[in-house]
Amino acid sequence: MAKYLLDSDVLIWLLRGRSETLQRVESLDGPLGVSVVSRAEVWAGAREAEHRKIEDLFLSLTTYAVDGPVADLAGEFLRRYRRRGQSLELPDAFIAATAVVHGLMLVTYNLAHFPMPELKLA
Repeated sequence: MAKYLLDSDVLIWLLRGRSETLQRVESLDGPLGVSVVSRAEVWAGAREAEHRKIEDLFLSLTTYAVDGPVADLAGEFLRRYRRRGQSLELPDAFIAATAVVHGLMLVTYNLAHFPMPELKLA
């Protein structure tokens, strides 16, 4: 059974009630998780009326921290793609590294942000 990491964009659309996103997430067969980076991104853009929904959503997900192996791989991703002339955002590098280190499939709408071939996308 696969395990999934929900990207920030997917979390935001879930919170805003986008039916396509709700169906997509409900179709996943396995545990769902979130990176601490995505949690911070969601809270940074939170509307006051969404606070309870955000808290409930995060209580239902496994949270993955940025630890040494995740930070090291994120740095490798940034270095690798900078050499190729591609710019990655630090939050995306952390999210991708979290998924790779923990063997998770990343659920995202932002495919262009995640060019890493070792990253499994759902």
